[in-house]
Amino acid sequence: MPEGLSAALALPGLWGLLLAVTVAGTVFGFAGFGAALIFLPVAVSLVAPELAVAAFSVTALSSLVTVVPRAFGQTDKRALGQLLLAAMAGFPVGVWMLRSADETVIQWAVSGLVLLTLAALVAGWRMKTAPRTGARLGVGAATGVVGGATGLTGPVVILFNLGAGAPAAVTRANTLVFLTLSSALLLPQLWLQGLLRPEALWLGLVLVVPYALGNRIGQALFDPGREGLYRRVAYAIIGASALVGLPIWR
Repeated sequence: MPEGLSAALALPGLWGLLLAVTVAGTVFGFAGFGAALIFLPVAVSLVAPELAVAAFSVTALSSLVTVVPRAFGQTDKRALGQLLLAAMAGFPVGVWMLRSADETVIQWAVSGLVLLTLAALVAGWRMKTAPRTGARLGVGAATGVVGGATGLTGPVVILFNLGAGAPAAVTRANTLVFLTLSSALLLPQLWLQGLLRPEALWLGLVLVVPYALGNRIGQALFDPGREGLYRRVAYAIIGASALVGLPIWR
């Protein structure tokens, strides 16, 4: 058995990671967001933050098969491309912060950012920014920095997309595809800065099956007529995850 796989399977928090990633995948499948918001607060409380972020970036690649093909046709491809290019520019700074910061700081940052995002979503706050090229580039760059440092590529872009005034189907598709592709594009920067180690690769692969299964379950559950219910369920799970991940419990 490869050494990296042995190390991944021997992690004390593996069962917690498996449960968290299954729930995260399910919510992502029916709500179109929330996977990292659910998984990462729990994950960084169980394993080193850089391991959690790198592993989840690998795991999220499964959405290229389970989610992206169905959603891609509904995306605004110009807007999506601008956001992704700008995010790539921000990743190096964010990953450097992840690599350099104390673990407890990252844990607080992850749970705090998730709680702030949840509060904004529940309150109905949206980024009142016209969806022009400059705004997209700024949002994408901010997403890259935040995503590189915490693995959370969603918060900034979710609030931006919700306030962009696009049809609901386009907003959901843009968010789904951006979150998946940004996780994939984060991997080269993690590798360049030495965080994409064998243990992270193997852990990410171990988590792929429950995450992909969750995606399928979530997609099967999705009913446009119950979007409000799905959103409330997602919010409740996100909030619980953020609270569980707070460093005060350790």
